[in-house]
Amino acid sequence: METKIAIQGIKGSFHHQVAQEYFEQEHELDECMSFNDLVQSLVSNQSQKGVMALENSIAGSIIPNYALIDRNNLHIIGEHYLDIHMNLMVLKGQKIEDIKEVHSHPIALLQCAVFFHQYPHIKLVESGDTAETARRIQENKLTGIGAVAAPIAARLYDLEILASGIHTIQSNKTRFVIVKTKNKEWPKESIDKASVKFELDDTAGSLATVLNVMNNCKLNLTKIQSMPIIETPFQYSFFVDVVFEKYKHFEKAIKILELMTTHFKVLGEYKNGKK
Repeated sequence: METKIAIQGIKGSFHHQVAQEYFEQEHELDECMSFNDLVQSLVSNQSQKGVMALENSIAGSIIPNYALIDRNNLHIIGEHYLDIHMNLMVLKGQKIEDIKEVHSHPIALLQCAVFFHQYPHIKLVESGDTAETARRIQENKLTGIGAVAAPIAARLYDLEILASGIHTIQSNKTRFVIVKTKNKEWPKESIDKASVKFELDDTAGSLATVLNVMNNCKLNLTKIQSMPIIETPFQYSFFVDVVFEKYKHFEKAIKILELMTTHFKVLGEYKNGKK
């Protein structure tokens, strides 16, 4: 049976590009216009795996997605780092002086703020997806409106790229995770990265003690993201990524951290995508 992959956005989006690069086998796409829809596609078994952006080197963490993964008991089974190339694209035959509005996902617009500062006549309009805007421009033959999207979108929807590489910082990467409802994906000997979540109160030094345990267990911390727990003021959830050489080091750390923290949870065990 062909695996169905849920992506946020449509064909031509960065999520689509990740699905093409990460999955070698043939797959069908479930195009979801929001991350909530993507999660529901997985939970309802409409799709078997999903691609979800989690952080960008310019815009930072997409914090609501951490909560979505946790709340819906999804498991991270892989990750993929994508070089993001933002491009301004329009119907063919137009110049930048003709463009009155540029539509795209808010994160994409944020990454290109410096470029658009040069063109105060252009109004920036947030939309649900980079590629969806590109498709809409072509389908409705919209003049005076541009899209910020990946080169693949310009090819798919036959648009002209007026300016390429318009993101502020040229080294622009987004980390995507591959999620599913079950976590049995890799044998222990292949796993060298994990994502965990735990809660701590505001006791002085509690986080430092946890981080010290990780270090003593030979875990290398690559990411820590804190989120306030709305229902309990001055308490925090922490989402942490660690890499390790041997799975037994991670197992040892889990046993200790489960005693030191509350609501400890392994969100995923997978292969380090940076290798």
